Amino acid sequence: QVQLVESGGGLVQPGGSLRLSCAASGSIFSINAMGWYRQAPGKERELVAAITSGGSTNYADSVKGRFTISRDNAKNTVYLQMNSLKPEDTAVYYCNAGLTTKPTSYTGRYWGKGTLVTVSS
Repeated sequence: QVQLVESGGGLVQPGGSLRLSCAASGSIFSINAMGWYRQAPGKERELVAAITSGGSTNYADSVKGRFTISRDNAKNTVYLQMNSLKPEDTAVYYCNAGLTTKPTSYTGRYWGKGTLVTVSS
């Protein structure tokens, strides 16, 4: 069984910063790409940032230059550093990982339960 657990969300003022973390645990053989998605009220879930096992990154245009995704492969953890936050960044942020389990070698995408980020004065 695999779990992704996010942490680090909360309330922050516009212009502030937050750092999200997501740790994967369980019967994991390997982790491929990891990423962060978000879903604001009344909107569809969207990709925020993603990172491959080799460290290549991809960002949504709306967060380029403000957010940085990174990962610690030894800890099976992905981070999202969010700076210069705006009210429109308010959303539930979900962690996603493409991974292979053991011993079945099943490969699939897994999701965390989400962490709420609220940007408001």
